[in-house]
Amino acid sequence: MWHLYQFPLCPFSRKVRLLLGEKGIAYELISEYPWEKRPGFRDISQTGQTPAMRNSERDVAIADSNAICEYFEEVEPAKPLLVGSAEVRAETRRLIAWFDGRFYAEVGMPLLAEKMIKRLFYRQPPDASVLRGAMRATTEHMEMLGAALDHHRWLVGNAISMADLAAAAHLSVADYLGGIDWAGHDQVRDWYAALKSRPSFRPLLDERMGALMPPAHYGDVNF
Repeated sequence: MWHLYQFPLCPFSRKVRLLLGEKGIAYELISEYPWEKRPGFRDISQTGQTPAMRNSERDVAIADSNAICEYFEEVEPAKPLLVGSAEVRAETRRLIAWFDGRFYAEVGMPLLAEKMIKRLFYRQPPDASVLRGAMRATTEHMEMLGAALDHHRWLVGNAISMADLAAAAHLSVADYLGGIDWAGHDQVRDWYAALKSRPSFRPLLDERMGALMPPAHYGDVNF
């Protein structure tokens, strides 16, 4: 049995969970909070970051969300999520890198630091200027998504791909933390609603991070 080490609002873990759900791969969740620096976790993840996966029966441990996703894409070829021409696969990887890198740095990480870590672990109020900056940054990302969806149902074509899962994983965390203004982004909203309605997404929408509650619309597949 695979075990996935994660915490509920880790967007990189959510990306892996969506892939595993789409492929129908069974796993168990293990709560892991990287900031606690639990002894033994670095034996599974050398960076000490989530997500990490371990299968003790196979003596396999994998860390880093992209490494995990590519591993399962190779060993579980049913329902492929990295498909198409070389150009399409390159675009898929570009969008994954955009959300894992730029979106997380500009939106996800500031929201997590101010609204989750400060509130739950330090009992401190968030910095309003940081939150305003994260909200402003979402505009560019939402516009980029809208442009990508102009001619396709999904981000890189007419079939769901890892680009959709990566984007949705990061957006879901930002949405949980109240960092997404969906007004004026109907195309992106419809795309995200379609993802929320998939069985792979349901466990994410049902999960909560301690006493930190999401907005009322968060778990509603129709907003």
